[in-house]
Amino acid sequence: MYIKSPQIHLWTIVSVLLYLCHRLDAYFLVIDAHAEECFFDKVVTGTKLGLTFEVVEGGFLDIDVKITGPDSKVIHSEERASSGKYTFAAHMDGNYVYCFGNKMSTMTPKVVMFSMDIGDAPKTEEQLKAQDANHNKLEEQIKELSGALTAVKHEQEYMAVRDRIHRSINESTNSRVVLWAFFEALVLVAMTLGQVYYLKRFFEVRRVV
Repeated sequence: MYIKSPQIHLWTIVSVLLYLCHRLDAYFLVIDAHAEECFFDKVVTGTKLGLTFEVVEGGFLDIDVKITGPDSKVIHSEERASSGKYTFAAHMDGNYVYCFGNKMSTMTPKVVMFSMDIGDAPKTEEQLKAQDANHNKLEEQIKELSGALTAVKHEQEYMAVRDRIHRSINESTNSRVVLWAFFEALVLVAMTLGQVYYLKRFFEVRRVV
């Protein structure tokens, strides 16, 4: 894209940095049995929010998820979910609360990886009119790039978590297979020694007779 002035170039650099530094971090949370952990974000009407989560350790890898608006209205609720992505727009100003519950578990804690992506607040008519057409087009492209980078980063994080889970399962399975093979070998050796001893005793008894 051809840039006509250094002011637009500077605005582009600043915008890119802001979008790339926009909430891309995922967090790990340990939820004890019979416990519930909640977080909130304060946003204005029209702001887009996106909750992404995955249970990485504990029990059957399931968790209860609930999102509540400032008016205490339940926006989204899931029970015994292993992973999920849910995007919604704020219907009013205030705190939006998202909770992870492990109340169904009797003694097993759960480890949850999650992130809440919060978009920019909607612009007023005055702000929209004040923007130049080139700025609007450039901003849309930057938003698309930011969304694509966010999706790629989240996918990489989930793939890394899944890889760790599958590797742990494989190592556990391999250990059990090795132990079972060792146990079978001991049983075979014991049976062989027992048969040899029995035959030896059998022929000794017949020789005495």
